[in-house]
Amino acid sequence: MSSIANWSYTAKAIIWRNLGKDEYGDPLGYSAPEVIMCDYEGGLSKRIGSLGAEIVVKNTVWTEFSLANSGDYLLIGESTDADPVAAGADEVRQVIRYADTFERVADDFAILTGV
Repeated sequence: MSSIANWSYTAKAIIWRNLGKDEYGDPLGYSAPEVIMCDYEGGLSKRIGSLGAEIVVKNTVWTEFSLANSGDYLLIGESTDADPVAAGADEVRQVIRYADTFERVADDFAILTGV
C-alpha cells in the first residue's frame, strides 16, 4: 500500500467476487466475503422519469483493491454473511483504474455500485 493510501483508505468494505457461470449458464455463486480498505462517497440509487426507472450510481468506493469486477457485490462496512444480497450489498457496475501518480506503488480504483 502506498503511503498516501495508508492514511486515506481507512474505512472497511466487504466484497463478494462473482465466480462466473457453469457450462449451462447457471451462476456459480460468490466467493467468501473479503475485507478491503477504502474510502467512499454515497450517491443516488434510482432516478424515476417519464420513461421509467434508470439505474444510477449508488456508491463510489476508492481503494487499491485490484480484483473487483462488474457483477461482484460490495458492502460498505463489515459482514460475515456468505450471501451478499442477504447482507444488503450492492452490485458492482463499473471499475475505473487510476495511476498511482506520486509513488508508483499500487494503482487506485473507483468501484461504482448501483441497484
